[in-house]
This record gives sequence, structure tokens and C-alpha cells, in this order.
Amino acid sequence: MQPGDLWRKPRLCYRAGVLDILLRGARLPGAATLQDLGVVNGRLGLPEPEARLTMDLKGALVTPPLVEPHIHLDAVLTVGQPRPNLTGSLFEGIAIWADRVKSLTVEDVKRRAEKVLRWQLANGVQHVRTHVDVCDPELRALRALVELRQEIGDQMDLQLVAFPQQGIFSFEGGSELMRRAVGLGADVVGGIPHYELTRELGIKSVEFTFALAAEHGLRVDIHCDETDDDHSRFVEVMAAETIRLGMAGRVTASHTTAMHSYNNAYAYRLIRNLARAGMHVVTNPLDNSVLQGRFDSYPIRRGHTRVKELMEAGINVCIGHDSVMDPWYPLGYGDPVQAAFVLAHYGQMSGAEELPRLIDMITCNPARALGLEDYGLREGGSANLVVFDAASETDAIRLVPRRRLVLRRGRIVARTEPARTTVVWDGREEAVDFQP
Repeated sequence: MQPGDLWRKPRLCYRAGVLDILLRGARLPGAATLQDLGVVNGRLGLPEPEARLTMDLKGALVTPPLVEPHIHLDAVLTVGQPRPNLTGSLFEGIAIWADRVKSLTVEDVKRRAEKVLRWQLANGVQHVRTHVDVCDPELRALRALVELRQEIGDQMDLQLVAFPQQGIFSFEGGSELMRRAVGLGADVVGGIPHYELTRELGIKSVEFTFALAAEHGLRVDIHCDETDDDHSRFVEVMAAETIRLGMAGRVTASHTTAMHSYNNAYAYRLIRNLARAGMHVVTNPLDNSVLQGRFDSYPIRRGHTRVKELMEAGINVCIGHDSVMDPWYPLGYGDPVQAAFVLAHYGQMSGAEELPRLIDMITCNPARALGLEDYGLREGGSANLVVFDAASETDAIRLVPRRRLVLRRGRIVARTEPARTTVVWDGREEAVDFQP
């Protein structure tokens, strides 16, 4: 099937009524020609001549909703609290956050998380998986996000990962807190094996995570090997457990930055085992571009997972934002396209066929990792979509433009009026649109 075929082969037709919205001249990802999209009763359908609202997109790129597969909403907007991260390192960030956790309240977490969720929605994000620190006997952050998930209702989809930031077996009562977190409403079971006190405890934590997830029918998403240490090899344990328990398609390894430092022979075998296991991988270029390589003299390693090799092996690779103004990353505004822009450079994905794939890595790829249903631009599907102020996938990455329009089940939930820029050239004022 070629891009746009769903719109050229009618099966559903809304002749009985007037369309709610008609979007003319949309450019779908990978399509050579422009398409008209109809929206009625919250679903996508074939265009009709009449509509309550008609918009001429003039060739603007239209994609499915952006999907955020990896963020820490409990920590957003805490940069500098209770003190700044002077070294900018991962481990100083963890130490600072351990102090900030002591002052968390349910209201504090909800207020900050809701603000960033609004930013994400404005950027076209409609599905979010957030890791939530459960190394707190009162589980305040998790209780806050369970409440917020209930309150936001259908506005956005929110998955919560029980994440033991200080380790499962290296934090007092950590395993029991994980069990309580699942009982409280966590959707996904997480871990951080490379932060456990010993390798043996790291392996034990992976096995515990999988057992807990299998017991409750949940997915797994583990912060794995987020280090420059080439001896950190817990992702191989994840692959073995995925195969042993038959959990293909339900397991995500996040970060895996140590893979950058593995010798090629080991990496070759490992990547094929990850593919055999049917695992997903999330790379987080914003955070890891500044956190990794902190112990290196020149040349400084990128400290980045092997994105191209993973994708070539058929592994589903996604891009995560990770942090927004917290102890680990002082920047960001919740836009996955900004993370994709960084990966184009950091991952050397600037080839003509590579740039468009970056859009897949913030839309359909993470949708698979999260197990989303009713996702994608197809006739009869939910009218969830994003209109970019750009004419192609490459331009969307190049310009990192604001989203012109975001639809959620046929309703306009975010809108940006494109800015008009002018320059005075040779004595005359002219408009500049940044198009070649």
C-alpha cells in the first residue's frame, strides 16, 4: 500500500451529513500528492463539498499525533531546586532530585506536570508515557499523577511508569514500594539496574521488574545502561527475560547509552538478540547529549545508543524528550520535534532517507511501543492529527515550527497563528517565509 491509498479507495462515506471540518491540500507523510481530509463526528472520512469549517492548508504537513514515550513529569520545572547542578552530570542530578523529593507535595507535582502537559498538547503531543519516581514511602508523585490522569480525562492519554530512581534493592523498601505503586495504578513497571549497588543486584532488579509486570499483565520500560561504562550490560538480561516470559512487543529499553562504548563484536550479537526478543528502544538525545561523556578527556564520546544499527536490525526505535527544566536538563519546552532535530545531528541522521524517519520516531514508532490502538491517519479512524507550519517532514525537522493546528477526536485543541517575518532589503520591506 502506498501513502494516501486509504484516501483513494473509499469504503466509508459520510453522504448523510455535512462535514464538521474539511482540510484541503494536506500533505501526508510520504505522499507525493496533496490530499483533502474530512472530519465528521470525531472520525476521519472522505472529503465532501460541504463542511461547517473549511481550511486550506496549502500543502502543510499533516501527521498523526505526536507521542512522547519518555518524560519525567514529576520532576519538570524544578531546575535549580534545591540547588543548581554545577557539573551538569547525571549523578549530581540524581543527588539533587533525591533532596527535592523530600519537599514534594501532591499539589506541587500536579501543578508543574499539568503546565508541561499543556505545552506538550500545544506541540501536538496527545499520548504521554511518564516515568514517576517511587522511591518515596508516601508515593506522593505517583498519587499526584494518578489524580491528574483522572482529571485530564480524554484530553490526553497518560501512561505512568513506576520508576525506582534510587534503585529497587539499593533503596530501603524499594521492592515493596514497587508493588504498592502497581496497586495504586501504575500502567508500566520500570527499573534502573545500572544504579543498583552491585551488578548482581542490577540483574536481580531486572528479574524482579519482569516478574512484577508479568504477574499483573503490564508492560516494562527500564532505564537501562544509561552510562558510559562499557561493562554495563543489563539490556542483555532484559532481552533474555523478554524471550523467557514471551513478552515480545511489551518491553522497552530506554537510553542504553553504554551501547555506544561496547566493542563491535558484542554489540552485533546483542542487537540481534534485542531484535529476536521484539523489544522497543527509546533514545533521549536532549539529555544524553549533555549528560554522557562527562568523565572523558578528548576525544569526548557521544555516549549515545546505536540508533542506525538498531533500526537496520528491524528494532522499533523511538525518540524521547526525557526532561524539561529539571536537575538533569535545564532546557526544553516539551516539543518532540526539538529532540528529533538534535538527533539529526547527534545521531548523524541527515541523509535524504533518514530525515523523514525522524518524524516516524516521534509518531508511529512510539505509538507501537506504548501499544496504542486507533492510532494513525486512516479512514474511519479517530480524527487526531497535527498540522505543521511546514511543507514536508524535512522542513518540520529543519524549522522546528510551531504547530498550526491540533485536532483531538475532531475538536480543535490547539492552534498557532504563524508569525509573519519581514526584512528590509535594498530599501524595501519584504516578507520572509524561510522556504527555499
